[in-house]
Amino acid sequence: MNAAPADQIRLLDVQALDVRLQQLAHKRRSLPEHAEIESLTKDLTQLRDLLVAAQTEESDCAREQTKAEQDVDQVRQRAARDQQRLDSGAITSPKDLENLQREIASLAKRQGDLEDVVLEVMERRESAQERVAELTERVSSVQSKIDDATGRRDAAYEEIDGEAATVTKEREVVAGSVPADLLKLYEKLREQQGGIGAAKLYQRTCQGCRQELSITDINDIRAAAPDTVVRCENCRRILVRTAESGL
Repeated sequence: MNAAPADQIRLLDVQALDVRLQQLAHKRRSLPEHAEIESLTKDLTQLRDLLVAAQTEESDCAREQTKAEQDVDQVRQRAARDQQRLDSGAITSPKDLENLQREIASLAKRQGDLEDVVLEVMERRESAQERVAELTERVSSVQSKIDDATGRRDAAYEEIDGEAATVTKEREVVAGSVPADLLKLYEKLREQQGGIGAAKLYQRTCQGCRQELSITDINDIRAAAPDTVVRCENCRRILVRTAESGL
């Protein structure tokens, strides 16, 4: 393949712009905010799970407290009715009086036991409420950190994408001035060679694979016409000759 030396030089400009686009893409993927957001999101998920568990416990305690208070109220009402019967004097049988007094005493003990249950449930509920409040605050704090990191990431995206758009437009202009067959070969090699399809020959060294060419290869390149598109024998990339090639 043949191409004017100036066109081959412009191919190096295209390559430089492609490298810059690769660097920008890598920078976009490697922003520190990505890891920060991922870590914080994991923390947030765990905290939300804990919060749901705490809220469930508080809700269970609330139902348990209501049930215990209803039990206390039922016993209290029954005891009040028995006490009213006792105070009315309607019961005259000694045995019935004794049984009623025994029942009132039993209800008093039962009421005391149930009130202890209510207090115990209230303490557990209060503890659950404190846990809910603590976890709610922590969830809010982590969410704020995620929002902050997301804002910083999006700002970085905007800057990177803006530069990438500018570089892409410049590449279109430069690539448009390179012969189609030369550009097609470059694109094919760039895909095969990790993003580098053309490299400068600098001081007898291919800047693509960083290998110094043999004397035989150097002599072949010296003998080639200026418009001959030469290739590196080591990596097969397009080698572009300049005044710094050491020929």
